[in-house]
Amino acid sequence: MNPTSAALEPANNNLENIKRLPILITLIIGAFFSILNETLLNIAFVDLMADLNVTYTTVQWLSTSYMLVVGILIPVSALLVQWFTTRQMFIGAMTLFSIGTLVCALSPEFSVLLIGRIIQALGTGLMLPVMMNTILVLYPPEKRGAAMGSIGLVIMFAPAIGPTLSGLILESLHWRWLFFLVLPFAIFSILFAIVYLKNVTKITKPKVDVLSILLSTVAFGGIVFGFSSLGEGAGGWSNPRVYVAVIAGSISLVLFIVRQLVSKSPMLDLRAFKTPMFSFGTVLIIIVMMSLFSTLLLLPILMQSGLGLTAAAAGLVLLPGGVLNGFLSPVTGKLFDKYGPRALVIPGSAILVIVMWAFTQISLDTSTSMIILLHCTMSIAMSMIMMPAQTNALNGLAPSYYPHGSAILNTLQQVSGALGIAFFVSIMSSSKNSYLADSADPTSPLEVANSIGVGINSAFTIGMVFAIIALVMSFFIRRSVAPKG
Repeated sequence: MNPTSAALEPANNNLENIKRLPILITLIIGAFFSILNETLLNIAFVDLMADLNVTYTTVQWLSTSYMLVVGILIPVSALLVQWFTTRQMFIGAMTLFSIGTLVCALSPEFSVLLIGRIIQALGTGLMLPVMMNTILVLYPPEKRGAAMGSIGLVIMFAPAIGPTLSGLILESLHWRWLFFLVLPFAIFSILFAIVYLKNVTKITKPKVDVLSILLSTVAFGGIVFGFSSLGEGAGGWSNPRVYVAVIAGSISLVLFIVRQLVSKSPMLDLRAFKTPMFSFGTVLIIIVMMSLFSTLLLLPILMQSGLGLTAAAAGLVLLPGGVLNGFLSPVTGKLFDKYGPRALVIPGSAILVIVMWAFTQISLDTSTSMIILLHCTMSIAMSMIMMPAQTNALNGLAPSYYPHGSAILNTLQQVSGALGIAFFVSIMSSSKNSYLADSADPTSPLEVANSIGVGINSAFTIGMVFAIIALVMSFFIRRSVAPKG
């Protein structure tokens, strides 16, 4: 028996007497506030830089580290769910998240705030696999779509709505209240879980591959850290801090891949990539997540530091797109069932290319209504790609690969989001600094605002290249047919 799939076996063979809805609500509450925190600070970055005296490339670590830790922990959590009960995992995860939230709220300096964010991420990384595995156990395939649609709505809606909620809170309260206001909901989710969450998975206690855990940590951590360091200081790729981290991460990634392929009980069974549609879907999802999280960070910086909007105004500008992003996921899921992936992914990728090109033309004269239109259009494009690509990718796998395929996609979503933020912020920062270096008056507020516009244009130009790659790949996608076994 596959050691990972063993966790998907129910703890008892009779689940008919278990009330599924309260358990689903428990998972959704925990997931919403955990994933919300991936982007909740984006609008606050300008305030944080002034309050804590840090730069763009430093403050972005509050988002990058969160997603990176979550991405590293997801495959580890796939093992932990086989060592601990459903209740132990969820309550433990949300307790960690609550502690991290309190540390962030009380942090006196940037380093403490970063530690708090990492503790929050530890909780989120432990909680997400519990959520997915519990749904796979509770709901039979014919009823799983609605439950997964609810979770999908949360996964897409929570990070999209984060900047808007943040902006509204910052309009009248200090940035610490972003954490003080989340804390009661996190505690409530723990109390709700104590009452309603049941143990539904089987404990098998498989062997833990410590070397794989270490290799994956160094691999993802090194690559993301290297790209994050591109915009810090001088030298670019010639900076040892950059190339040493990227080389170490790349070597570790190769070793991790080799170990998973030769292991009899891999932490992540990468043989799933032998399925072409899974590979295509994974690349498309990586591009979408890089675009989503980097855009949700770059646009608030542009609107606040370039266009002079308040935090609340910048948050409201992103609200329509955030709502679309969340509520279109179930719709595109139903359209996928009816028409297949090509009818959605190809036009969605084409729209994403057009939007990314339009973002390269943004200037200080661009109206907020145009930004709203572009963000909404991008949200539509991402919804057309994300859910169909992910569903089609998993549909092509044999059932024994479901846990591994899900873990791979969840891991790469978080890591690609972290890498996207690090990479695009580094590009923005480098272009901004180059502009100011050639400026006759680099301290002028107008020149500083112009430099931000130039930097963001450069970042979106690279984003457009990625979108073109996604468009080319979309023409090769086709409806997956699951193999038996």
